[in-house]
This record gives sequence, C-alpha cells and structure tokens, in this order.
Amino acid sequence: MKYHKKTLLLLSATSMLFLLPSCDRVKEEMGLNRHTPDEFMVMKRAPLEIPENMTALPPPQPGMARPQETLAVTQAKQAVMGDESVTHSLTPSDAESSLLNKAGAGQSQADIRAVVNKEATEGSNDKRPVIKKLLDIGNDEPIATVVDPAKEAERIQTNKKSGQPITAGETPTIQD
Repeated sequence: MKYHKKTLLLLSATSMLFLLPSCDRVKEEMGLNRHTPDEFMVMKRAPLEIPENMTALPPPQPGMARPQETLAVTQAKQAVMGDESVTHSLTPSDAESSLLNKAGAGQSQADIRAVVNKEATEGSNDKRPVIKKLLDIGNDEPIATVVDPAKEAERIQTNKKSGQPITAGETPTIQD
C-alpha cells in the first residue's frame, strides 16, 4: 500500500508538471514567456558626456530625463519630416527653373478643358473596334507615304551639287 501511494503521488506530480506550463500565468511566473522588443519603441540614446568641471555638477535626481536627450516625439518628427535646422527655400534653384522652362511648365493652354472635351467627343464618334483604332485599320486616310529611295537619292545629290539644302524640293513617293 505504501508503494502504491508513492506511485500515485509521483504520477500526479508528473502530470502537474506537464499541465502547469500550459497556463499563461504559470508560464509567466516561471519566466518561460518570451518578451521580444518592440522595434517601434527603439530610440536613440544621447551619448554619455564627461563634463569639464566635475564640481559644478548638479546632484542627480532619480527619474529625471537627461538634459541632452531629445523627446521621442521630436525624434519621430525629425525622422519623418527631416531635420528642422535645414530651411527649404520655396523658390526653385537655377537647375530646377531651367528644367521647368525646358519642359514648358510655364506655357499652359488656357482653354485646355475645351480641347480635352472636344477630343473626347470626336473620339466617341469613331465606331471602329478598339483593336482597329489602335492599329489604325479601316481608315480611308493613308497612314504614311512610302518614299521612293532611288528618286530621293537622286534629288539629294542634285540639291548638294547646286548648293541648296537637302530638304529643298518635293520628296518623291511611291503610289499604290
């Protein structure tokens, strides 16, 4: 009987050891939970500085923030908006102005809304399927003209000999 009680006690203790870690509270009490750091709560700490005059130090006050440390809100603003000490000018630099001028940013059309509406209504009158519109199939107008290479070379040579620019005169084409 004594042997039976010891076995029963050992069996119940063993089962308790297997059941207890499943409880969150027991895991936390035993220190089995993992606490990973929150990557959004990581802040830069100000470096430690040794003052020149050690006698002029104020007495430490527990719980007070370091005087050289910036607040988390200020660090977040600097990370998102950039350094506040850098002032950004609202006037464009010479390079930006040159780029804007070459792109034609100052030359906007006053009646652009009317032009867009007109193009939209003209495009809606075209009843061809989309693929024919993209490939420009089914139009009565020719897409392009084909240049006659032999006659064009002859025209260019004649213009060079006579001292005229090579663009002078009609470009000969091949008719279908």
